[in-house]
Amino acid sequence: MLILAAYGRASTQRQVQSQSTEQQIERLRAYALAQGTDLAPEYIFRDDGYSGSSLQRPGLDRLRDAVASARLDRILITSPDRLARNYVHQVLLVEELQKHGATVEFLDRPMSQDPHDQLLLQIRGAVAEYERTLITERMRRGRLRRLKAGTLLPWTRPPYGYRLDPDRPRDPAGVRIDEAEAAVVRDLFAWYIEGATMIALIQRLARLGIASPTGCMTWSPSALRCLLTNPAYAGQIFANRMRTSPPQTRYSALRPVGHSKGTRRPTDVAEWIAVASVPAIISREQFDAAAARLVYNRRMAPRNNRVHQYLLRGLVSCGCCRRACTGRRLPPAYDYYLCRTKTQLRLLVPGERCPARYIPARPLEELVWQDLCEVLQHPEVIAQAMERARSGHWLPQEWQARRENLRRGRMSLTQQIERLTEAYLGGVVPLAEFERRRRETEGRLGALERQEQELLADARDRHETARLADNAEEFCRRVRDGLASADFDRKRALLELLVDRVVVTDGEVEIRYAFPTGPNGEREPFCRLRTDYLCGFHLIMRLRHNTAV
Repeated sequence: MLILAAYGRASTQRQVQSQSTEQQIERLRAYALAQGTDLAPEYIFRDDGYSGSSLQRPGLDRLRDAVASARLDRILITSPDRLARNYVHQVLLVEELQKHGATVEFLDRPMSQDPHDQLLLQIRGAVAEYERTLITERMRRGRLRRLKAGTLLPWTRPPYGYRLDPDRPRDPAGVRIDEAEAAVVRDLFAWYIEGATMIALIQRLARLGIASPTGCMTWSPSALRCLLTNPAYAGQIFANRMRTSPPQTRYSALRPVGHSKGTRRPTDVAEWIAVASVPAIISREQFDAAAARLVYNRRMAPRNNRVHQYLLRGLVSCGCCRRACTGRRLPPAYDYYLCRTKTQLRLLVPGERCPARYIPARPLEELVWQDLCEVLQHPEVIAQAMERARSGHWLPQEWQARRENLRRGRMSLTQQIERLTEAYLGGVVPLAEFERRRRETEGRLGALERQEQELLADARDRHETARLADNAEEFCRRVRDGLASADFDRKRALLELLVDRVVVTDGEVEIRYAFPTGPNGEREPFCRLRTDYLCGFHLIMRLRHNTAV
């Protein structure tokens, strides 16, 4: 019995023109049924949102692997441009599939009749890039096999905080921790989780004299973001985290398109390739906390709204579809909160529109503000929960762990200086090289000592002011001063600090509060008093207020 397979692909532009992958699969399934054969689900391969100019497509890779294992006899495709847009790529793929005994059949352009197919046959001897493309593709797939086998690192330069074995630079087993840089990485994650912004991290690194991975004394926000999102620090190396797509459309004649080879975009987590495990610098909980902080900062960024003022910007969620709501003004001058399924991008997907009604912005804002004022006027409701949550704000074992990391880093650098001195005394290292490397190592050692002094000063400040957080009533008294005369900025600051989420479901409003627990009150990061923000606390309290709009 012949085994049929189907392949469909649609880029974003094709989807806009209603040429979706699903329509292609339905055509291919109907064609197979007309010939008395049904398509099994495991033999349907598809690529949604991938350009035909690239061979790096997960669905196409699975199809080629299935053909290579001699599982398929015929492959149905609607047209050659769905297989690839480049003639050389078409020749490469058709030849590879036929070499393994599979017949490629195009519904719109049969191979034996269309002049386009004759061109494909002639181009094999006319295109000089054919051999180069074949070699490049073989190297890519060979590299992909080694990555999946865990025998090849996905990078040639290690992330900040790691070192490679000079004899085996691409072997995952040779990755080791640089204790001096690892101490900086641990502090960066700790500072960011505690609420420091990217700019604050850059300023602190510059003040401590810590150079970037490229040797610059000023770190860039993109370098810090790459560091905070790299899962290798949690102990696992992944490949295929980024993919190259065609350059973006030029928005202006004065603005370049970008890199000539395309734009790098993140891939879905399901497409990541787990390569190998390496020594972890931070825990998985710390990495997840930093990732959650990145999402939170991106959601609350002022760039999300530059035209109209919305008091609950970034805080409203739809209770029906659980998606975030954004502010929108409709003519003549009515403001609403709309869940994102109602935007034009969501309307292109059938069945994705949420049935929830538009949420009037001004009545909802007044309701939430009045409820917040009521909570602040009666702090006895939250006093007990705040005291219990405060115990996990600054754990002694966390402070000791960070100090121990700095101590290990200093010991490692001290040993490096001793070994360097022995090498110089033994005549192995010349004087100029000895002085240069010693100055560099002493500079890194001084940076770690300054970090330790800052950590000690921070601990003293927290110990002196910790008693201020024990009195929830005092905090509420400070916050509620001037509530009656608060302007928009003051209201916005309080809501962002004390309200975690406002969930609107039909005629009900659920307000989820979060209150500061740090010794410095609202200037410190606050713990979220909700069941889905456990973070190791033993007792969690969530305040919920259901009120009709």
